Amino acid sequence: MVKKRQILVIGHNTNGCTPEHEKVAYDVGLEIAKSGSVLLTGGLGGVMAAASHGAKDADGLTIGILPQDDAKFANEFCDIVIPTGMGFTRDFLNALSADGIVVVGGGSGTLSEVCAAYMHKKPMVAIRNLHGPVAQYIDGYLDHRKNMKLVGADNAQDAVKKIIDLIVL
Repeated sequence: MVKKRQILVIGHNTNGCTPEHEKVAYDVGLEIAKSGSVLLTGGLGGVMAAASHGAKDADGLTIGILPQDDAKFANEFCDIVIPTGMGFTRDFLNALSADGIVVVGGGSGTLSEVCAAYMHKKPMVAIRNLHGPVAQYIDGYLDHRKNMKLVGADNAQDAVKKIIDLIVL
């Protein structure tokens, strides 16, 4: 059996998530499912729910890795729910569980996941023009170590194509 690609989508939870973020995240989830990859998210609302919704609409498999210790907090589009009870520490679990990451806007929690992925040299693609603390690093590096470039993409299709090209299984 060949391992399936696991692509993490990160971005705003419900607070701060705009209709534009939701649309892009939905399309990213759709493209991930169409590629035959498994969608990972933090399992909550906003970008996570929208990406999961898109993946489900394309008959994809969705996994939500929750910060809470109860599966009831997961969005309705998660097939598999992993309630960690780890709070923000789960950001590292999300990043390390992924073969690659797609960033759709986001705030400090998203930046935390990006930093965890960066330290572990995980490939990442970020959608341009969605603002947030990650925007300044698109098409560059987070620091002097140059562990992994944060590749920019203009839309969902471009992002998923780029992350698949970057993933080495």
